[in-house]
Amino acid sequence: MKIYEITIKPISGFGTPLKGDTIFGHLCWQIAQDTSLCRKSLDDILSDYSAKPFAVISSAFPLLYLDGKYYYALKTPDLPLRKLFSFPDEKKDSIGKRKEYKSQKWMMFPQDKPFESFKTLTYLNSKELVNKANSALTHETLKQLRFSDNMRYSISLSQAHNTINRITGGTGSGRFAPFTIEQSIYYPGTKLALFAGINEASITIDQLIEGLNRIGSFGFGKDASTGLGKFVVESNKEMDLAHLGSSSPNACYTLAPCVPEKSTYSEIFFTPFTRFGRHGDVLAKSANPFKNPVIMADEGAVLMPKGKEVWSKPYLGQAVVNVSKSEPKTVTQGYSLYLPVRLEE
Repeated sequence: MKIYEITIKPISGFGTPLKGDTIFGHLCWQIAQDTSLCRKSLDDILSDYSAKPFAVISSAFPLLYLDGKYYYALKTPDLPLRKLFSFPDEKKDSIGKRKEYKSQKWMMFPQDKPFESFKTLTYLNSKELVNKANSALTHETLKQLRFSDNMRYSISLSQAHNTINRITGGTGSGRFAPFTIEQSIYYPGTKLALFAGINEASITIDQLIEGLNRIGSFGFGKDASTGLGKFVVESNKEMDLAHLGSSSPNACYTLAPCVPEKSTYSEIFFTPFTRFGRHGDVLAKSANPFKNPVIMADEGAVLMPKGKEVWSKPYLGQAVVNVSKSEPKTVTQGYSLYLPVRLEE
């Protein structure tokens, strides 16, 4: 499996977060609707998905240019704070530091430099990042790097929606009551990085980019028909995630929601994420468009393998099947690419 970094540029707001399993689902629909995309049917490509996935897609992360270098703004690992930060001996000072560290939800991960310990990385909240950018970047670059409080290169807002009752000519109660939808608006110039592992016997990087460009053209996720979810692919390059991580790893830091394999890990640190899936495309209008809920470990999980066989491939996790009554062959991406990391004892 080859790994690529793909840079995308949002050109509209988004009603659905750019998480790896959702991007994978959109890609599957592109292949299903146009067999010329990969010159194979989706059934053929998914025939051995449980043993050998044709593609593993990460979530999208902000790509920052700070102090003359590029950094990924990755989610702070779901680890006990003492495994990430050093605390003072005094109890009173330690309590104050704990509150400070809990607010630092993102870590700055250098694009071209491996690291040996989480404790050597920089952890920032949005205010600290903006202050640093103000002192180091030009005004033109700074305009591209302004953050909301959740530091996602975006602001969140509620968009009003309504359904018109064709009998009364207006809104009302029940299904005709006005409602709001949350969406994220990215600042101009924002760039996001996602990582993709592909089995080139099933899909090439050019075919993957074509699929992503089609998704970005038609719109990703919720309310794409009203103009949300638009993006363009700016660049891609082959890379090796193992070279970004520790040279002597004992754990894996995940880059997408995943379902870890059973009996493979001695410890798992994660935030639960429940995917209440729903079919898209033509199956969205089926008798039962909803999928069975899937409980996953969100991106930023840290898994400690029992053995060394995990390092033999660049992804972990498993395929999730039997999630749909409308389409029994439906699969959910329970795989995730990972960074090899080392936790200090």
